[in-house]
Amino acid sequence: RVVIVTGSSRGIGREIAIHLAQLGAKLVINYTSNSAQADVVAAEINSSASPATYPPRAITVKADVSDPAQVKSLFDSAEQAFDSPVHVLVNSAGLLDPKYPTIANTSLDDFDRIFSVNARGAFLCCKEAANRLKRGGGGRIILISTSLVGALKPGYAAYTASKAAVETMAKILAKELKGTGITANCVAPGPIATEMFFDGKSEEMVKKVIEECPHNRLGQSKDVAPVVGFLATDASEWVNGQVIRVNGGYV
Repeated sequence: RVVIVTGSSRGIGREIAIHLAQLGAKLVINYTSNSAQADVVAAEINSSASPATYPPRAITVKADVSDPAQVKSLFDSAEQAFDSPVHVLVNSAGLLDPKYPTIANTSLDDFDRIFSVNARGAFLCCKEAANRLKRGGGGRIILISTSLVGALKPGYAAYTASKAAVETMAKILAKELKGTGITANCVAPGPIATEMFFDGKSEEMVKKVIEECPHNRLGQSKDVAPVVGFLATDASEWVNGQVIRVNGGYV
C-alpha cells in the first residue's frame, strides 16, 4: 500500500513511517523544512528493503500542509512515484507553542500559526484524501491528535483546541465517506518523549508530567506507531470514526 505520512522527518511521524515500512508499505516521507532529516528516514527504510527495489520503498516530498497547492502536489508526487493511488494518509504534522501561555497571554500570531498547521493542515489533507484515496477497501485516513483534548491542561489552549477540531473532522468524515470503504480515525497520544514535547519545558515540568503517568515514564514514539499500524491494515475495518487514546492511562 502507498502511504503518505505528513511531518514524518522526526518524532512520532518518523517512527510511524518506519513501522509502516516494516509492514510492507511504500512511504512518502513528508517534511516542511528539514530535507536532511527526511532523507535519513527514507534512506533507513530503503536500506532495509530486501532486495533493493526500484522505485525505492520510500521517497521524500517537501510540502507545507497548510497550503492547498502543496497538499495537492504531495498526493500527485505519491501517485507518480508509485504508479498507484494513495491507500493511506497519516496526518502527523503539528505545532505547539513552547511558551505554554495562558489564553490571556496567547498572541494572535501564535494562535493562527498553530491552527494553520494543525487544523487547516489536517482539513486540507483530509479533503484531498477524501477525493483521492483508493475506493473499495483498504483506504485509511489516520489523524494524529493529542490526549490533551481529554486532559485539558492550562498552557495548551490553542494546541488542544486545534486538535479538538481535528477529532471532530475525523468523526464527521467517517460518516461522509459511507460506501467508499475508507475509514477515518484519530490516534491521540499522551506525553511522548519527542523533540516537540521537550521544547520549552523545564526539568521540573517534565518530572511533573512523568508523575502523572501511571507507568511512571514518558511514552515513546514506538508506543504509538503499532496502533497506527493496526489502523492502516484490513484488520481495522470495523474501527471507524473513533479517537484512540494511546497514553498509558494519563487520561
